[in-house]
Amino acid sequence: MLSTGDEGGFLSRLADDFEAVHLAMGEDVLKQARKVLDDPMTPNAEVRYTALRLSECLTDALRIAESRGLRLSAPDASEDDDEDGDDEDPAQSAEASA
Repeated sequence: MLSTGDEGGFLSRLADDFEAVHLAMGEDVLKQARKVLDDPMTPNAEVRYTALRLSECLTDALRIAESRGLRLSAPDASEDDDEDGDDEDPAQSAEASA
């Protein structure tokens, strides 16, 4: 993986530009796909081509989401422990019982 370093650096801006282009292309493909899929008389070959283009756009969108996720800080592991409604810190519980 290529590190973008700082937020405003060249590679970071370049990555943001590529992401914007891919997402805009995805919006265009989705708009056209809706037209194709709304017409019950659309030939199968056109529907297949549309599905291929949509899968390409979805692949790009997932790649962007993964890339952005890697740039975000990892969530604190203690946040997962609080899902059961117990707000007690596990580290404090261990200290209290020792």
